[in-house]
Amino acid sequence: MLFSGFLLASSTVGTAGPLVFDFRPGGNAAGHPAYDAGRGFGFESNAPTRFSVRVPEGNYRVTVHFDGSRRHSHARVLAEQRRLMLEDVADKKLERSFVVNVRTADIGPLPANATGGTKVALKPRELGSPTWDDKLTLEFAGDASLRSMSIVTVDLPTLYLAGDSTVTDQGVAPSASWGQMLPRFFAADIAVANHAESGESLKSFVTELRFDKLLSTLKAGDWVMIQFGHNDQKIQSPQTYAEAATTYRSWLRTYIAEVRRRGATPILVTSPERRNFDAGHIVASLGDYPDAVRAVAKEESVALIDLNLMSIRFYEALGTESSPRAFADDGRDKTHHNEYGAYALARMVVEGLRTAAPQLTAGLVTHLATDAGNFDPSHPPPPKPHPSS
Repeated sequence: MLFSGFLLASSTVGTAGPLVFDFRPGGNAAGHPAYDAGRGFGFESNAPTRFSVRVPEGNYRVTVHFDGSRRHSHARVLAEQRRLMLEDVADKKLERSFVVNVRTADIGPLPANATGGTKVALKPRELGSPTWDDKLTLEFAGDASLRSMSIVTVDLPTLYLAGDSTVTDQGVAPSASWGQMLPRFFAADIAVANHAESGESLKSFVTELRFDKLLSTLKAGDWVMIQFGHNDQKIQSPQTYAEAATTYRSWLRTYIAEVRRRGATPILVTSPERRNFDAGHIVASLGDYPDAVRAVAKEESVALIDLNLMSIRFYEALGTESSPRAFADDGRDKTHHNEYGAYALARMVVEGLRTAAPQLTAGLVTHLATDAGNFDPSHPPPPKPHPSS
């Protein structure tokens, strides 16, 4: 199809150059056209600030151009299921690029007589989610006016995330997890593919074929951050329980071996602590699991990001009165975070990456955004609603 001089393939991107969308009067995306499957692009009817384009699975560099006619205008961009891509784009930076990972639940056909599955076993809440559909979805917020946008498929290194609800892309604001905030801290020369999902353990991530899905696109030179523990420790769930001293460590080693077998680099992350205070100090609730991760990282020569320790420093710095303002459900939830808390944890992950032994992270730190900044969890900024709200 031809729109305003640009070629838009109905089902593929990049075969004839980038897709370009012009939102100005007379442009191919002017007037907020509703998403139409036949056309392959448009604004979602239930969210007028969300623009979707049908694309195949893969990584895409998106370049957005904002109108500079207004002074002091700002813009924020979220992708797929509320992944933070850009924040506080001011009038001095009217053109910005970022990379979005798009995937479906399909894994691919099996060889003849091979056992296994061809699709991730999605939970009911995931059906219809932007995480797993055949579209690249962007959400725009702020008062800056979007002028145009280009989308092109790219072959870039990818950072994969495997984890649970404290890592996954949470669907409804102000709930959030550190994994969906992490893309903002990386440059447009790497993709972040967040495969984490609520309720997952090391075992269930395998039995639901989520790890198979991740491995199916993992390639040499990529990275995988692995964070489990909250659900693995639930002894009342025998199908997913893994004892910290034995099976939990064995499962971690299996993940490490599978990642390394494909020429990629594993990075272990200890789980963030729950917010339980006693006399001004956090009471540990994760048992021996953080120590098990630390031990396996040392034994297997794997980079370790000790988010557990940093999260404790963060909560105690905020104190019993302010720390609930970093958590979901207006602080009634002691495990999951809101956007302020998730953003802070993502910055801790970045700090942990910076301080990890360079030979164990295989150059991942070189892909950090130039404005990623530094963060001291013992001296956090005061809680306030994050701009992506």
